[in-house]
Amino acid sequence: MTKNELKREQILRISGVNPRKCMKCGKCSGTCPSYDEMEYHPHQFVYMVETGDIEPLLKSQSIYKCLTCFACVDRCPRGVEPAKLIEAVRTIAVREKGANHMKPDDIPALLDDEMPQQAIMSALRKYSKA
Repeated sequence: MTKNELKREQILRISGVNPRKCMKCGKCSGTCPSYDEMEYHPHQFVYMVETGDIEPLLKSQSIYKCLTCFACVDRCPRGVEPAKLIEAVRTIAVREKGANHMKPDDIPALLDDEMPQQAIMSALRKYSKA
């Protein structure tokens, strides 16, 4: 098994997602609030994982632009769950490079009165995977 195949299998195991179910309709990307900020959009993540094109995803800042809001999951007519794939790719990147951009102890200094609680929980989920 090649290195890319191994990473693909890890991503599929961590996420529990079957990317073959995707019919490439783009509804997941159309509903993504971070669409304009992402180099690769949710439907592209699904396709790239399906085809084993993992390295560009691991190097992309898109894995940190995902809000983990699961709008893409709610919108998918086939139940593909792109956000879970993105989180799994992020987990592999963090494990591989120690690429955490933030530690949980960094979060309190970034809070303000306008910060929604969902953002705090999302940040903890996003940055505490190891």
